[in-house]
Amino acid sequence: MKRILLVEDDPNLGLLLQDYLQLKGKFEVVLCVDGDEGLRAFTKQEFDLCILDVMMPKKDGFTLGKEIRKINVNVPVIFATAKAMMEDKASAYDLGGDDYITKPFRIEELLLRINALLKRVAQKEPVDAGPSQSTFQIGDYTFDYTTQLIHYKGQQQKLSTKEAELLQLLCLKKNAVLTREEALLSIWHDDNYFNGRSMDVFLSKLRKYLKEDPKVEILNVHGKGYKLLVN
Repeated sequence: MKRILLVEDDPNLGLLLQDYLQLKGKFEVVLCVDGDEGLRAFTKQEFDLCILDVMMPKKDGFTLGKEIRKINVNVPVIFATAKAMMEDKASAYDLGGDDYITKPFRIEELLLRINALLKRVAQKEPVDAGPSQSTFQIGDYTFDYTTQLIHYKGQQQKLSTKEAELLQLLCLKKNAVLTREEALLSIWHDDNYFNGRSMDVFLSKLRKYLKEDPKVEILNVHGKGYKLLVN
């Protein structure tokens, strides 16, 4: 049984969601009423997915999400809020959120999104790569897709799942153009604006991870996509 962390300060909504997801989704749902309680719960148990209300006392959902990401870079996170501001949605994806749902929402829609995220995690496989293509040489860096690690001169950098998937796509098309649409559909399965904004954040992080080797660049190809250039 999959375990979900639900952090919601509205007790009525929280209990309603908990009961529905346990009954219809067959999940174990741990309900917390504020961010501090949610963080304590996350550090004590393993969770397969987190649903975080954004507007909460003590610790807001974005802050909680950031702290969860420091502990586990891979657990799927859905942010829920009554605020439909564009900046909030961008913030959610910048923090590594996997989805964002605006209140009021249909509980059935939330369940669909949960199942889609869990299915995506379960089916995570190297894209178009056989076993021999799980390790890539990028200049002086070695990238292991399976462990999601970049190795460089005795040091290593752990990548999130989406960072690893994006870098793998770039490696598979090294010195060639990876179109923006192809990357979005392969990783996010949707090329909407918010997923594109999220991908831009991950690209910036990858550039930072690879900046020590001057022979390596991730270029923007105007109107097309990106190119991992290795000289």
